[in-house]
Amino acid sequence: MKNGIGHHAIGEPFDNFLLIKSSTKGVASNGKPFLTLILKDASGEIEAKLWEATKEDEHTFVAEEIAKITGEVSQYRGRPQLKIQSIRPAQPTDGVDQSDFLETAPVPKEDLIERLTEAIFEMKNPNLQRMTRHFVKTYQEAFLTYPAAVKNHHEYISGLAHHVVSMLNLAKQLKELYPDIDLDLLYAGIILHDLGKLKELSGAATPSYTLEGKLIGHIPMMVDEIGGVAKELGIEGEEVTMLQHMVLSHHGKAEWGSPKPPLIREAELLHLIDLVDAKMNMLNRALDKVQPGEFTDRLFAMDNRSFYKPLFTNEHDE
Repeated sequence: MKNGIGHHAIGEPFDNFLLIKSSTKGVASNGKPFLTLILKDASGEIEAKLWEATKEDEHTFVAEEIAKITGEVSQYRGRPQLKIQSIRPAQPTDGVDQSDFLETAPVPKEDLIERLTEAIFEMKNPNLQRMTRHFVKTYQEAFLTYPAAVKNHHEYISGLAHHVVSMLNLAKQLKELYPDIDLDLLYAGIILHDLGKLKELSGAATPSYTLEGKLIGHIPMMVDEIGGVAKELGIEGEEVTMLQHMVLSHHGKAEWGSPKPPLIREAELLHLIDLVDAKMNMLNRALDKVQPGEFTDRLFAMDNRSFYKPLFTNEHDE
């Protein structure tokens, strides 16, 4: 969707439909209510303000609804913002569907589950294999549909599975360089590290945080679930503790949300692979929206940096 909102430059007019990802009420300095809308299509998302919003607006322009919007892409505090000139809810006669506005992983679901299954089949440790297979079988449908996050990286349909499969491929290459790695433990940690997000997030289309997600978080929920599944399967021993530690420490630092730092080799590697894949996903998608010789928007999750797209073309891309 090269003509989508993600590819509109500052100053360009916009006249099309967008899906409302979220709608938040606020009160302006003049005392009048307004709505902060996060709007999206398959190319990206953008913030917009609906000033002097009425009660009817508050009930009409809500998450998961589609709106027809005319306006202009402006800039506010260094980030694109859609200046709304007119807005109305989509009608049945408009012929638009929610699925038209959802970004999806660039890899088909069939390929994603095939790689997940292959990785589990490669495992030689029966305890790690049984636990991992149990989780994938139990949560397969949601696993193949949910995003990996609400924002920043892999925040699209099938994003979680796409993230995991990319990490599995990285792990397989690193095993060649560092043969002492326990690939079974690393694979199991990669597949399960973010699986708690299936309970932390509300859904696939316009995800928000559930009550459990806000109050507990995906890491503690998944650590508890690993313990429960191990008990259900009659598995005891160090593998259970190691797998719980992999999940517990994958954010790397307490200030990044990890209750424990990585204290085994495979946990450290899981954390690094997670970072690499998340950052490359953010960068690739941001750079895809700009022309050579231009900078991306500031990326909040990348220390608010703007990245430059070089003018020359790598010979491998020709």
